Amino acid sequence: MSSREPLLSLEDVAANFSGLRALVDVSFSLYPGEIRAIIGPNGAGKTTLFNVITGYVRPSGGSIRYRGEEIGGLEPHVISARGLRRTFQNGGLFLQMTVLENVLAGLHTQTSSGFVGTILGTRGARRVEAQAVRRARELLDLMDLGPIADLPVQDLSGGQQRMVEIVRALATEPPVLLLDEPAVGLAPPVRERLSEMIRRLARERNIGILLIEHAIDLVMSVSDVIVVLSSGEKIAEGPPEEVRRNRTVLEAYLGYA
Repeated sequence: MSSREPLLSLEDVAANFSGLRALVDVSFSLYPGEIRAIIGPNGAGKTTLFNVITGYVRPSGGSIRYRGEEIGGLEPHVISARGLRRTFQNGGLFLQMTVLENVLAGLHTQTSSGFVGTILGTRGARRVEAQAVRRARELLDLMDLGPIADLPVQDLSGGQQRMVEIVRALATEPPVLLLDEPAVGLAPPVRERLSEMIRRLARERNIGILLIEHAIDLVMSVSDVIVVLSSGEKIAEGPPEEVRRNRTVLEAYLGYA
């Protein structure tokens, strides 16, 4: 980690739904180059936490600060534009489009030529488009996906689609990336490839990564810090080996994994 200034800080974050306390005073910070996992049994509040951070659910209390600025309660597109990008369990890729075209879709918000210029084929628009294609191919090569760049996404395996979605989220060079169960349904060899990819993103790109994952082998192998939720409350936080030995965690989650 290159800096001790947090990218993302949560302090006493709460979320209530019709009287149900989905999150109760959750606090932690995420730093550049750090991989921080959020684990817990079903119903622990993991997805609600992601939804609160990314603006899909309004917090009932507490503070969420990104690079020192309060973002709690902002709209999702505003939070995304500030540099917090998120993947979803159900993907959301354009299946009929190629891998390259999907990554280009993630880059389109960074192009400055404008929609009209692209349609009219102006010289500036063509130059920007060429730069976007080059950038997309560089990202795909970074994750060893270059050979499948021109294949339709619908022809890829589930593991390949997950990696394409992550590359698309990376297209805007986000300082913070939230991964929502990226390994669900993947075979162990593909999980290992995904683990390598996540580690590379944090170490080589200095991205702060917040990870929700049920695959405990992946969590233990990639995480710098693990936050454990149970019934909406943080019951433990620490390095993987420390969390693995925590009796409260074993009783609440790991013992039933």
